[in-house]
Amino acid sequence: MSGENLVSAYVDDGELDAEASVRPKRLDEFIAQHRVRDQLDLLLQGAMRRGSPPDHILLSGPPGLGKTTLANIVAAELGTGIRVTSGPAIERSGDLAAILTSLAEGDVLFIDEIHRIAKPAEELLYSAMEDFRVDVVVGKGPGATAIPLDVEPFTLVGATTRSGLLTGPMRDRFGFVAHLDFYAPADLEALLHRSARILGVPITADGAAEIAGRSRGTPRIANRLLRRVRDYAEVRADGVVTLETAQAALTVYDVDALGLDRLDRAVLTALVDSFRGGPVGLSTLAVAVGEQPDTVEEVCEPFLVRAGLLARTPRGRVATEAAWRHLGRTPPNGTFGAETPPGPDLFSVQTDQP
Repeated sequence: MSGENLVSAYVDDGELDAEASVRPKRLDEFIAQHRVRDQLDLLLQGAMRRGSPPDHILLSGPPGLGKTTLANIVAAELGTGIRVTSGPAIERSGDLAAILTSLAEGDVLFIDEIHRIAKPAEELLYSAMEDFRVDVVVGKGPGATAIPLDVEPFTLVGATTRSGLLTGPMRDRFGFVAHLDFYAPADLEALLHRSARILGVPITADGAAEIAGRSRGTPRIANRLLRRVRDYAEVRADGVVTLETAQAALTVYDVDALGLDRLDRAVLTALVDSFRGGPVGLSTLAVAVGEQPDTVEEVCEPFLVRAGLLARTPRGRVATEAAWRHLGRTPPNGTFGAETPPGPDLFSVQTDQP
C-alpha cells in the first residue's frame, strides 16, 4: 500500500479483516466520541427496558471515524442480528423490499452511505421506518397491483459522510441523529495502545504519540499506520514500536510529521512554487499535480483545509502561511492566513464540542 492510500480515510477491500480484528465490540470499549456514546447508551438502555426496538439511528461524519463499528455495537448491545448493505447497492425498491421482509423482530438494518440510496427505494423505506410495512408493486401499467407486506419491527442505522445530501423526509424519520467528530490525539493514543495489545505489538508511549500525530484525527488511519510500523519494527528493528522506529517507518512510507502524503505535498508545492501561493483554480491545480480534479477536491483538500494549510476562496485555492512554513519556504508579506496557527495546534482542541 502506498503512502497516499495509507492516509486515506476510506477503507480498502483488502484490509476489512484487519480492521474487524481491532474493532470494539461493545459500547464501553468504544474510545472517544464520549457524548455520542453516552447518548446511544441511554437510547439503547431505554429501549431494552421497554422491550421494544430503539428509534432509528443516523450517524454522520467523515469516513473512518467508527460509524460502521457503532452500527455493529448497537446490534451487539441489543442482542439482535444485523443486516449490512449500502446505498449504492440498493438500485431498485424490490431489492430493499427483499431485505426488509427477511428481517427478524428487533434486527438492525445498517445502510452505509444512505444518502446514495435510489429514490424509489428511499420512498419505500419511509413506510417501513414509520409503519413497518412495505407496498410491493406487482405487474406493470394499468394492471399493476400494490401488495402490502408487513415488516417485523426493526431498527435502521444509517451512515453518511454527506448528511447535506439527505432529503428532509429521510432525515426527519430518524429519531436519533449523531455526528462523529475527528479524534483528539490523546484518544488516538489510547486507541493505538488498545489495538497494539490485540495485535500483540509492543509499543511505547512516545511511539503511539508519534503515530497518533500523523493519523489525521482518524482511527482507521491510525490503525493502518500501526500495522505498517509493526512491519518495519519486525523486519528492520527489534519488534518494538518506539518513537525512532515510528519515525523511520513513516519516512519509508512517505507520511510526514503532519500526516501529509506525496499528493498532499505535491498540491502545496505546486501552489507555492508554481503559482506563488495562489489563488489558482481547481482544474489548473489538478493538472499541475497530474491528478483528476475530483481526487484533489475530495481526497486532499478536506485535510489540508482542516489543518490550516490551504484555503478555498472565491478566486481559487490559496496556500496559507502555515503551508509555506511546512514546506520550508519563507512566506511573502501579505500571505493569506498569516494569523492561522500551524496545523498541529488545530488538533489539540477537544473535538467533542457541540
